[in-house]
Amino acid sequence: MHFMKLNFTRNNGPMDDSIDRMIELAGGINNTEIIREMILTALKAGQENYEKADLKLMNSTLKEMRFTSKIFGPYRNKRKVTVFGSARTQPGEPVYKMAQLFGQKLVEAGYMVITGGGGGIMQAVNEGAGPEHSFGVNIQLPFEQHPNPTVEGNPRLITYKYFFNRKVAFLKEASAVALFPGGFGTLDEAMETLTLIQTGKHNPLPLVLLDEPGGTYWARWIKFFHEELLAEGYINASDFYVFERVDSVGSAVERINRFYKRYHSLRFVDKKLVIRLSSSISEQAVHELNEGFRDILLPQGRICLSCPFPAEEDEPELAGFPRLVIDFNRKDFGILRKLIDAINEY
Repeated sequence: MHFMKLNFTRNNGPMDDSIDRMIELAGGINNTEIIREMILTALKAGQENYEKADLKLMNSTLKEMRFTSKIFGPYRNKRKVTVFGSARTQPGEPVYKMAQLFGQKLVEAGYMVITGGGGGIMQAVNEGAGPEHSFGVNIQLPFEQHPNPTVEGNPRLITYKYFFNRKVAFLKEASAVALFPGGFGTLDEAMETLTLIQTGKHNPLPLVLLDEPGGTYWARWIKFFHEELLAEGYINASDFYVFERVDSVGSAVERINRFYKRYHSLRFVDKKLVIRLSSSISEQAVHELNEGFRDILLPQGRICLSCPFPAEEDEPELAGFPRLVIDFNRKDFGILRKLIDAINEY
């Protein structure tokens, strides 16, 4: 069977013209070159895949991610905290009440909350936050996972077919992650978040492990990390900087707030790490940061104050923020988290 070989470069002749006309006819299309490549990807998938199941997976994935962006889009400038925990925790348990209070205190501190939208800890957090400040990121399961009353019917409830799309939503939209005790799913989310931060595939953010007072759930988990993973050299001591264990709601909210005391956000520009600050920092502080964190800098690298880079023009709302530019080695992400803590302390 003969078919046209398609390329992402513009050498597809009439096909490129047809795609351009389709985009123009639809109207209102943003970032047209990206949309063009998405159309070509779909066409190439149709040429290359005979398995209907593969194409259905690609189709459902794209649909779910489009809907995710649509729902979260209006709230991009609002910080949100993703909260994980067991769906089996009962309303009478102390940790349930703790999760309710946590949701309430997060809203009072100016955050919205994202949960899995189910029962247990998820329901408690949504109850504490209230429906107007809640997102439910639900999953289709044959048991256990039904939308809780706070998010059921909420326009910010999304139900996913695939766990991997759901995981993207949980972390892509989060300014912080908090974990209560839970089962396999909670531990899966804990390990995924840790891995993404440790490897630099997700920007640093507060990762808070909440135990009830006297609880041992996360303490035993951390002990295993020390006695097995660190002792065998599977992780570094600096990896422990990327998370914090607390046993009160007040401490959890304080840790999240502290992370954003001066630090605002970061991005990489021309192989340099650019940290945007919500308030200025002194030259003396920059000097001390250079001295204290030289081990995470490239050879002859440094930390310095800067104005916005031209590449940052796509974020005009951040143009007035002071910058720290860092020749970061892009491997010591635990120490990078410690650097952000130091910036916040000045």
